Amino acid sequence: MKPPPQPTHGAPAGLILFAHGARDPRWAGPFEAVAGLLRAQRPGVEVRLAFLEFMTPTLPDAGAELAAAGCRDVAVLPMFLGTGGHVRKDLPLLMDTLRQAHPATQFTLHPAVGEMPAVTAAMAAVALGLLPADGPGALDTP
Repeated sequence: MKPPPQPTHGAPAGLILFAHGARDPRWAGPFEAVAGLLRAQRPGVEVRLAFLEFMTPTLPDAGAELAAAGCRDVAVLPMFLGTGGHVRKDLPLLMDTLRQAHPATQFTLHPAVGEMPAVTAAMAAVALGLLPADGPGALDTP
């Protein structure tokens, strides 16, 4: 996974975590936790959450906020487990809108987080932790 962008010529770098959204606000808890960890570990990077539907801010709103904050390089990370219709169809259209509205800011779309090797390895590690360490059905782990 590429690291978040670094500031360009003194401008802050930006990172948008783009998620689907839900009617229940508790659904966003894990994404807020990720954003909080990122802010704590990289205080010089402007981190925003954005949602496709049901929640705010939207991707265009979050992008506009980062552009207004002076960000010239913004990474967009889809917080989806896979590349389904929203990531393949909806997100590229939203990215085009962002780029047209803020030509002085470079918005870089990254692959869905769930398709990155570190994330699939972490999910497998969690699943393996649920299995018995030895005995019938135990898996050999390195």
